[in-house]
Amino acid sequence: MNVLFLGDVVGQAGCEKVRRELPRLKKELSAGIVVANGENSAEGNGITPYSAQHLFASGVDVLTTGNHTLRRRDVYDLLEEGNGIVRPANFHPSAPGKGWFLHDNPAFPLAVVNLQGRVYMDPPLASPFDTADALLSKIDCPNILVDFHAEATAEMLALGHYLDGRVSAVIGTHTHVQTADERLLPRGTAYITDAGMCGGRDSILGVEKERAIERLRTGLPVRFQNDPEQIELCGVLLVFGKTPGKVERIERVRVP
Repeated sequence: MNVLFLGDVVGQAGCEKVRRELPRLKKELSAGIVVANGENSAEGNGITPYSAQHLFASGVDVLTTGNHTLRRRDVYDLLEEGNGIVRPANFHPSAPGKGWFLHDNPAFPLAVVNLQGRVYMDPPLASPFDTADALLSKIDCPNILVDFHAEATAEMLALGHYLDGRVSAVIGTHTHVQTADERLLPRGTAYITDAGMCGGRDSILGVEKERAIERLRTGLPVRFQNDPEQIELCGVLLVFGKTPGKVERIERVRVP
């Protein structure tokens, strides 16, 4: 089974890029399951029922999220329903939704776990390491994909090695910059620090560069606007082999 993971989908333009490219990509890559991070899929940031349904209708099977998940209250009911959308499992227990989802494909069940980092991230959350331990004691599925939504590369690498051999893949999201360190860790877990984004290539993390530069240069409040131009699609392909839970190969995917 081949599983395609798409990095953070940014705004309406990112959603439309996924809709245009995904049918062809699934066929070319023989991808039977598609997972995408949708926490920035609404205009501005966050995720809404509209942007989530747009991605599901485009061929995404499971949506992961991150630190902007709860910004739009109209998505809370959808999170509670839990039909293919998850939020970081180390959010406070009172947060709507769940931190993992079993895509119960009879031929290839896949458990998708969502965790968020704590380094340089707000607000403070429970330990992603301890949360992962607790979840893995409950999940009865050999194929486990972890989306680790984190800022610090050291924390991403640390969780990858901590879970090496215990999950199928640890895929980093949040920085929106696709890294070139995809590999199989020593005990066989597929890993990449960041899968990248589905957003404007000539932007700063999907935001119009002039506005992002102004914010960083002056420190003054600036209303960010997503860049709708030159949209690229980034992610990784996970090629699972005959051994349950084991990825044979991880490849970067980029569509300009």
